[in-house]
Amino acid sequence: MINQSSFKFKVIKESKQSAARVGEISTPHGNIQTPCFMPIATAGAIRALDFKTLAEIGAQICLANTYHLHLRPGDQIIRKAGGLHQYISWSKPILTDSGGYQVFSLAKTRKITPRGVKFQSHIDGSPCFLSPEKSIRIQQNLGSDIMMVFDECPPSDCSHDYAQKSLNLTLKWARRCRKVHQHKNQALFGIVQGGLFHDLRLQSSARLQEINFDGYAIGGLAVGESNSQMYDVLNYTVPTLPTNKPRYLMGVGTPENIQQAINMGVDMFDCVLPTRNARHGYLYTSGGIIKIKQTQYKNDLATLDPQCHCYTCANYSKSYLRHLLINKEPMSMYLNTLHNLSFYIGMFKNMRQQLLNE
Repeated sequence: MINQSSFKFKVIKESKQSAARVGEISTPHGNIQTPCFMPIATAGAIRALDFKTLAEIGAQICLANTYHLHLRPGDQIIRKAGGLHQYISWSKPILTDSGGYQVFSLAKTRKITPRGVKFQSHIDGSPCFLSPEKSIRIQQNLGSDIMMVFDECPPSDCSHDYAQKSLNLTLKWARRCRKVHQHKNQALFGIVQGGLFHDLRLQSSARLQEINFDGYAIGGLAVGESNSQMYDVLNYTVPTLPTNKPRYLMGVGTPENIQQAINMGVDMFDCVLPTRNARHGYLYTSGGIIKIKQTQYKNDLATLDPQCHCYTCANYSKSYLRHLLINKEPMSMYLNTLHNLSFYIGMFKNMRQQLLNE
């Protein structure tokens, strides 16, 4: 039975050594211990991994994408199926991105207007229009626990003038998203934008808090800027966000990026790196990244990571994992993805425990 209580967040413990904190998010589909990592199921699936396995390795929440699910299979079909949880057979929380990132990633085939964004479908070239209102309606049809406002994610090298105009539009869209949001069992997060500009980030944070969202994300990072630029933005942006609401850093990142951001007070993360890199044989371990395709692992019968207790590490050698990748066996994607996600989820579990043990 799903608990229909409202979305809540509480801080359980604050670090004495940094701005890091342990918290708990309550949603209709269960609680989430933070800091947390959200595996990305863009089109309602983790490539090469089923949701039963995802739950078994400890994932608390996954992320799906509004734009992609609207195009295929269609949010109306998902609504008729009982919502995305039912459609994909995942009983835990889901966060849906709004389609705002596609405004950045599909820049060559879209046009921004005050009403919204005209896309040319990446599938068949047909026209697709997303507005703040339509994005929220689609997300309501999907039935996610956490919805994101529709925004524009400007490139990291944009001018201050462009970033200001983009932010003005994004803030107008945020208000429109808030106005059309009707489902009380779905939380709505605002997204702080403003490029790499201090004044615009602070302006965005302040205006979003006036609108009053259930949580606040920091967008527009991991889009080409350096690590030092990213940390600089986080250093002056995160402290401006409310302490009693979740803070979500979108699209970040490497284990090092994540540790730095947690120390700055970020609670939620998503990133394609563990799954994308898994498909190419870049495997995360306690000793660093192993590029399993390299010849040095051909005769290496040792386990991938002796500190990892996932199914891959418990049963297979580096030699066998290399063999599967070289021969393009489908099992390679499964075992590598399972390991990389296990590594990330385990990393977050260890970080939470370390903070609790301080």
